Amino acid sequence: MPLKFVLRPNEKVIINGAVIGAGDRPGSFFLYNTANFLRGREVLKEEQIDCIEKKLYFVIQLVYIFPEDSTLNLQRFASILDETREARPDAAKTLDEIMHLVENRNYYRALKLCRKLFKAADGGGAESGSVGEGGAIDGNAGDGQDPPAADRMP
Repeated sequence: MPLKFVLRPNEKVIINGAVIGAGDRPGSFFLYNTANFLRGREVLKEEQIDCIEKKLYFVIQLVYIFPEDSTLNLQRFASILDETREARPDAAKTLDEIMHLVENRNYYRALKLCRKLFKAADGGGAESGSVGEGGAIDGNAGDGQDPPAADRMP
């Protein structure tokens, strides 16, 4: 069964590393095969990183969106995960789960779980306009393939 999603006017989505944008009007799209995607509102830009939790999210995002750079970004992930463990000992269980999800190449679910750490760090909701919902298309959000690295984000 295909996944239908609607892009708002001027909204962007990354599908398997390609940035796709809507025009002046909303548009409906159907994905019929397995694909990794993030809507523009889910993409964390490097200049938005203001805490260790967002740094962790960003590196997972790079692994998810740019699989060709996954070896380097997974090394970065391990280092940033260690930093996050030191800074957030209260989040040890969540960080263990994130590590497990990344090891199993379930990057979208790792991103989703990492977003919850933003709320705990901010003492409330995540910043408006920074990170929303997306996933992998095949009926199992986040299951499947790896994605990308830096400087190619919308």
